[in-house]
Amino acid sequence: MRDYLAQFAEPFGYLDFARFGPVSEPVRRVHVREADRLHRRGWAALERLDAEADATARTAGGLLGCAPHEIAFVSSTSHGLFAAAHAFTRPFAGQDGTVLMARTDFPGALYPWLRAAGNGGLTVRQIGGPLTVDTVRAHLDDRVRAVAVCAVDAATGFRAPLAGLKELIGPDRVLVVDAVQALGAVEFDADAADVLAAGGQKWLRAGWGAAVLMVRDRVAGLLGPGLGGWSGVLDPLEAPAHPCPPRPGAVAHTLTNPDGVAVAALGAALALVRDAGAGRIEVRIGEVLGGLLAAARAAGAETAGGPGEPEGSGSGIARLRLPGADPAAVHRTLTATGLATTLRGGWIRLSPHASTDPATAEPLAEALGRVRRGVHVG
Repeated sequence: MRDYLAQFAEPFGYLDFARFGPVSEPVRRVHVREADRLHRRGWAALERLDAEADATARTAGGLLGCAPHEIAFVSSTSHGLFAAAHAFTRPFAGQDGTVLMARTDFPGALYPWLRAAGNGGLTVRQIGGPLTVDTVRAHLDDRVRAVAVCAVDAATGFRAPLAGLKELIGPDRVLVVDAVQALGAVEFDADAADVLAAGGQKWLRAGWGAAVLMVRDRVAGLLGPGLGGWSGVLDPLEAPAHPCPPRPGAVAHTLTNPDGVAVAALGAALALVRDAGAGRIEVRIGEVLGGLLAAARAAGAETAGGPGEPEGSGSGIARLRLPGADPAAVHRTLTATGLATTLRGGWIRLSPHASTDPATAEPLAEALGRVRRGVHVG
């Protein structure tokens, strides 16, 4: 873990990894190295990036428990979810159907399905969140073809019971997972996901521009090519006519070739997680988050989520609020103190990483104490 932690250099007080994770030293080196290659080498640089993409697919497959050909790379989590949603629409999948999702999920997880439904052939049924086995069971009928869920809720830190959901819906329905708030932060039931999308800009600390899109072979026959473009079909340059047949594997759902440098950076970030161990990273994040929450409670704050909470919690995300205090004033005070957090729905979201200094709990408690005493900074 010491070697892993040595790869990061974010500022003291940064507690907002659920929004963006400052990149690691290996990721920084990839960007510098590949920019130099693209500057100097031409085709040789592109060949090297192709090799980096193959290596990244192997690393991602190892972390997610799938074959490399079940991995493709797209520009963002949203891009991957749009590809998934449009793979279900009537022109491609041959039948109508319903997708279940929580209306409280992050909008980036909702809009791909809403837009696909607007194009016809797909019905979205939004149900009260969070999605649990019981809430999904109550809405499961013969029309439901998929359940779309966030592995970790961006606002509350709730961890979806992915294994239980997949067992419930069975092999003839598809579990689509937005894993951007889980991959790189916590261990989760990736084996349960049939389709998964996760960008690198948050807990993986890889920056923007590349995301993993996993499509398992076991559901390939339930999906059409959807948004698949020229990069997702066989022999697009030599075909006598179009459209061409889809390529096998997850690449069938890509629009075009990915950003090779961003994919290489994502590979470096995934390798860090692989080498450190997702479980060890999760434990460290839990320790840091637990210290922050304990300090907040000692300062009079109400907290939700974090270590030791009921089943479904225990991610890298938790929340706090000061009873009787204006949440915006609390957030301003924390920001003026040098603590980076997010204000959402009347709560302050805390999302530290393994590299967060545990001593951050001290200025957090002090800032909350100033608010309670009516001394607002800024």
